[in-house]
Amino acid sequence: MRQEDMMDMGNEDFAKMLEEHESQRSESRVIDGVIVEIQDNERVLVDVGQKQEGILSINEIKDSEGNLIYKPGDTIKVLVSGFRNERPIISHKKALAKEKIKEFIEAHKEDFEDLVIEGKIVGKNRGGYIVENDEGVQFFLPNSQSFFKTKPENGRKVTAKVIKISPQNDSIVISRKKFIQEASQKRREIIEELLKEDKVVEGTVKKITNYGMFVEVAPNVEGLVHYNEISYKGPVNPAKYFQEGDKVNVKAIDYNKEKNRLSLSIKATQPDPWKEIEGELEPGDVINVTISNIEPYGAFVDLGNDIEGLLHISEMSWEKKPKHPKEYVQEGQQLDVEVIEIDTENRKLRVSLKNLLPKPFEEFLSKYKEGDIVEGEITSLTDFGAFVKIGNVEGLLHNQDISWQKGQKAKDIFNVGDKVEVKIAKIDKEKERISLDRKALQESPIEKYAKEHKVGDIVKGKVKDIKDFGVFISLDENVDALIRNEDLAPLKKEELNKDDEIEGVIVHLDPKNNRIRVSVRRLQRLKEQEALKQINNEEETTTLGEIIKEKLDK
Repeated sequence: MRQEDMMDMGNEDFAKMLEEHESQRSESRVIDGVIVEIQDNERVLVDVGQKQEGILSINEIKDSEGNLIYKPGDTIKVLVSGFRNERPIISHKKALAKEKIKEFIEAHKEDFEDLVIEGKIVGKNRGGYIVENDEGVQFFLPNSQSFFKTKPENGRKVTAKVIKISPQNDSIVISRKKFIQEASQKRREIIEELLKEDKVVEGTVKKITNYGMFVEVAPNVEGLVHYNEISYKGPVNPAKYFQEGDKVNVKAIDYNKEKNRLSLSIKATQPDPWKEIEGELEPGDVINVTISNIEPYGAFVDLGNDIEGLLHISEMSWEKKPKHPKEYVQEGQQLDVEVIEIDTENRKLRVSLKNLLPKPFEEFLSKYKEGDIVEGEITSLTDFGAFVKIGNVEGLLHNQDISWQKGQKAKDIFNVGDKVEVKIAKIDKEKERISLDRKALQESPIEKYAKEHKVGDIVKGKVKDIKDFGVFISLDENVDALIRNEDLAPLKKEELNKDDEIEGVIVHLDPKNNRIRVSVRRLQRLKEQEALKQINNEEETTTLGEIIKEKLDK
């Protein structure tokens, strides 16, 4: 039979089933029997009168620990429910159950209309189910009153309403259908009253989930407090604040009739703190807060009145590459912060910690100046140089300022974390930039070269580079000199090639500015002067032109 058919069954069919059930029970009778014999520790023969003996299973006269309760000769109650092979069918346990039914009927025959029982299914007959409560009282649940969507198994728990008591037949009829319908109707009435009156009621936390918690506001009336409706802070983990069994004040805020879902709110029972602070807080105000939660992108701060604000990682420190928020703050820590944005309409609050901290560049200016020699730490390496941390700021050490060795790059000689001594070469206060110099602390190749050479020395070098304004020659390792175009004569620049050797005289030597100039033309003049000096000392009669030519050809 389909469930729909059972639920739509008319009064005539129900009456017929009930009659069959009661007639089955009326055929049974409880009498006193006498134990005649216990056979093979399995069967018990009981005299039920009229020279008739019924058979009981020995388990019916044992206690929960397996001990015999009765012995031969004892009188016990048995239920006679018919005959099999001309022998009475008897049961001691059923007799006790029937006695309990009688006691229940006697106690509730006048006031059973609102009686609700709880039990579990222990059997089934043609018309419905046998339900037994914890006291051992059995009830009849007709199919049409069961309201089951699927066929239940023995042991299933049932809550139902008593709809009929029959003292004549020792039967109690219950209806799960009526209980559910009345409970549902009462639930709707309670919910409508809660929504209509908009009142605060006390409820009990029944179940906590990751999306909220279920709160019972009346018997069999539960609603969901979504995690967004717990606090004005926003979504919170209910398990962090509540336990099952806690009493909480709630207010009904919505009811979905289609899904039969009641929505409750805890925060709706309290004044809106965002409205309370409207006009009281402004950007620039300094407030004391407590760190309530830390995330990789920042920390949430609690103002102490169910308002939370965000302290973003970028507002925790002046460092350009901030660390994890846990490096700056800890949960539960109290600290002062500055309000940088407040939007009460959208319930947003942003605060800053770094605005209350000394600005690193200003702190740097108070301690250092251009020309100072300091020790710093390499924080990062790039293709163009290295960033060096000095105090709480970073300066740039460009590749060209690392060493006098040309072509050397920071990433080839340093590692992040290395300590390095540098000179503060330049401070750009407007752009907050610091330029550093390492080679200024080293002896330059020209300074070393100047210890062994001076202006007027005749030197030789190889052509290294040819420019529009002159020619660079290499005099020594990392020591280059410039020969200007006007100092090349009698050499012709267009006839020169790289690595050609040129001889000249040093005409300018400036180690501080790392500059050397050489002149071929000046060397030519020196040679001419030396030749003239020798001519004046010559005793042979030779023309002046021949002597000069001879000297120049050497």
